[in-house]
Amino acid sequence: MKDYITVIGRRTSWNRGCISNCKSRNKVKLYEMKPEKFSPAHSSKELAEIVCSNSFKSNSVTNACGLLKEELRNLGSLLIQIADETKVPAGQALAVDRETFSKRVTEEIEKNPNIEIIREEVENIEAEDGIVIIATGPLTSEKMTKQIISITGKDRLAFYDAAAPIIEKDSINFNIAFYGDRYGKEGDSSYINLPMNKEEYEIFYNELVNAEIVTLHEFEKKEIFEGCMPIEVMAKRGEDTIRFGPLKPVGFTDPRTNSRPYAIVQLRQDNTSGTLYNMVGFQTNLKFGEQKRVFSLIPGLENAEFVKYGVMHRNTFINSPELLDNTYNLKAKSNIYFAGQITGVEGYVESIASGLVAGLNAVAKFNNTEKITFPNETVIGALSSYISTENTKFQPMNANFGILPPLEEKIKDKIQRYTKMAERALKSLKI
Repeated sequence: MKDYITVIGRRTSWNRGCISNCKSRNKVKLYEMKPEKFSPAHSSKELAEIVCSNSFKSNSVTNACGLLKEELRNLGSLLIQIADETKVPAGQALAVDRETFSKRVTEEIEKNPNIEIIREEVENIEAEDGIVIIATGPLTSEKMTKQIISITGKDRLAFYDAAAPIIEKDSINFNIAFYGDRYGKEGDSSYINLPMNKEEYEIFYNELVNAEIVTLHEFEKKEIFEGCMPIEVMAKRGEDTIRFGPLKPVGFTDPRTNSRPYAIVQLRQDNTSGTLYNMVGFQTNLKFGEQKRVFSLIPGLENAEFVKYGVMHRNTFINSPELLDNTYNLKAKSNIYFAGQITGVEGYVESIASGLVAGLNAVAKFNNTEKITFPNETVIGALSSYISTENTKFQPMNANFGILPPLEEKIKDKIQRYTKMAERALKSLKI
């Protein structure tokens, strides 16, 4: 086996994995294809380039991403430290000066004697017989994509994230919502149904077709809608189009009226613990604020907590539940780890967390020591569990309290509940 660890990638995830390797004094060869080759969205030669929002989201531990940052601080994350050093005013959020952040990360990597930066695209992953971390991000190059397909044994990757919003079950109004399957079919009734009368539907429909949408990048426009039409685009084809599509009420009786509803929205269980439900057929390109406003008009969702908004964007990712274990290790090739958004974690901080887990475990394997895992009560552990747990409808996921185990005690107040979950998470890191 080679006497160094190979890291392939451009984003924040591999930087943290790389840094964890460095701290253990392992040698690292870090492959970065910039500036020899750029993705459609990148332009800087610096590492950890931020091309979208400069926000790392909330710093509050009553927000799951805020809790994740605090977990990473407790674990000594250099990237979070640099983010704290380069922050700009953003209220309760952690936002960074994107250029300064990227330069500081690059400086830390370049000055480390244990890291050799190689500015070229990797030609053959399979030729690497040592330990490898792949963290090439959502805009993985065509050549690298083909290599990943080869080593995973799959004939394709997911190239576009077309996902419906996901809602916390406890925020649904069950004075309106009811469980049941179409035509009263027997089964586990894994669907929650939200009936609408004609007036309610018309209000919702009018707001839906007039809501603001996200502007796509040029490289996304050509393929983004193939085989997966956004709910708002379908709705614009006619007032009854979605009512005879994903919102068709056939086979249901509204318990409040004992009659067929005018339209019905279905929610499908999204995780094994039954704490999260997704909106069936509601893949969307609406802006996040618009999703909150418009979808809250659906009876039963007036106080809904959205743990993940619907998205439709370029996002190359692997089928992690089938391919990876909870250390981000490739099951079929134990010398290979994945990290970052290509694993199905979504967001800067989530990518950093995956890089930490992958990096620590790559070092552990290199040194023949025990693998390192984190409790599911932590956000970092819950994300590791999410990407490695069987899921036939796997979609990328950001940090949220819905993926953590529920508390033993029922706490109705959301802030109090999240505070208790945060306390539990941080305590479990110190045990």
